[in-house]
Amino acid sequence: MDPIILGEFLSGIMFFGIIGMLLLGFPVAFTLAGVSLMFGAVGMWFGVFDPSNFGSLANRYIGFMTNEVLVAVPLFIFMGVVLERSKIAEQLLLTMGKLFGNLRGGLGMSVIIVGALLAASTGVVGATVVTMGLISLPAMLRANYDPRLASGVICASGTLGQIIPPSTVLIFMGDMLSGINSQVQMAKGNFAPVPVSVGDLFAGALLPGVLLVGLYLAWTIFKAFTDPESCPATPVPPEEEKALLGEVFTALLPPLLLIMAVLGSILGGIATPTEAASVGAVGAMVLAALRWRLSFTMMREAVISTATITCMVFIILFGASVFSIVFRLMGGDNLVHEFLSNLPGGTLMAVAVVMAIMFLLGFILDTFEIIFIVIPITAPILLALDVDPVWLGVLVGVNLQTSFLTPPFGFALFYLRGVAPNSVSTSMIYKGVIPFVFLQLTAIAIMFAFPEIATWLPRAIYN
Repeated sequence: MDPIILGEFLSGIMFFGIIGMLLLGFPVAFTLAGVSLMFGAVGMWFGVFDPSNFGSLANRYIGFMTNEVLVAVPLFIFMGVVLERSKIAEQLLLTMGKLFGNLRGGLGMSVIIVGALLAASTGVVGATVVTMGLISLPAMLRANYDPRLASGVICASGTLGQIIPPSTVLIFMGDMLSGINSQVQMAKGNFAPVPVSVGDLFAGALLPGVLLVGLYLAWTIFKAFTDPESCPATPVPPEEEKALLGEVFTALLPPLLLIMAVLGSILGGIATPTEAASVGAVGAMVLAALRWRLSFTMMREAVISTATITCMVFIILFGASVFSIVFRLMGGDNLVHEFLSNLPGGTLMAVAVVMAIMFLLGFILDTFEIIFIVIPITAPILLALDVDPVWLGVLVGVNLQTSFLTPPFGFALFYLRGVAPNSVSTSMIYKGVIPFVFLQLTAIAIMFAFPEIATWLPRAIYN
């Protein structure tokens, strides 16, 4: 057999082999590295893979560990964990629930708005879903909300941290797309390409994030009119209305100040994402101290949680690096390039197929696993077809938000199931998120029709 065809065949089998091993429940990072090493050995046996290529792994790993942009990841995670433990989210949820309580569906709308605010101030999906599940779900059930609607609203709102900056996923994608875009442009003869930064993706994700919030609110309002019994009003007692304005100001001010400090400094060009993340981490501790929540025990728990999440993400990244080397150097990138380039419909069809593959992978893989596997394989081909890197990055971010909501491995579903009462069954949670998955797909379709939703703001800010 032709060595080129054999290498492409082995790389394709390796990709599906990894998916199969993950379905059997093996750890992601070790599956990526282990299966790739085995297929590398097979490729070496048939003479289609040179094992000396693994020598570049050390430089890659050192590059990850010394990358200043990626330092923002543990800082933003730490910021989110501290805010979650300082009870700022709890106060915000309770106050906004009172503010919108007199409206049908008002409690659901308050959860969506709070989810957006928490996403913009923490960017940690798990903490947001758990916090809202503990506080809002019992209140919504007491108000006779349909458990399916309540579950869907909480899960979908909690995943807004996936796309609304500061998002750790956007940080990784910004760093990856920056390097890939430079390589693609240089290969095309452009030795002075316009750089792509994390700040570009943050700016590009703002309007799509607002679009998602608007779609969620529109669905809740639609349910309030068409099925009033599923989301009744929860009137606030008259004695509590007098102090409500002060409560709203007190609850909203801390997260708004933090959002202005973090996102404002990035979008205004005052600070890099890493510098802004350090400001956010310090700001979160200050807010915790002002609420008398800053203690050695709380800080210890926050640090341990941050280290655990960070290690999980980076060990997946390390395993994905082994997969990337074996897959590309056995000819897998040529296989993908030929497949995407020859699709009928041109560039948009190629992007649509990649988005469809990512959406399907979201049923069985986590967000980070998907971007570490798929982006290095497909992004070079798509960018070579003149796809805007900012539009592509934001589109992937919105697409992969569905991975938190699609069973059987939707992590938002697991988070809510862990804190929901027994009266809310797992099937209710699964059924509740279905409309919101379709709303996210609707947002993707709108971004396909109007790419300026993701590209206009970065160009307006950074010219």
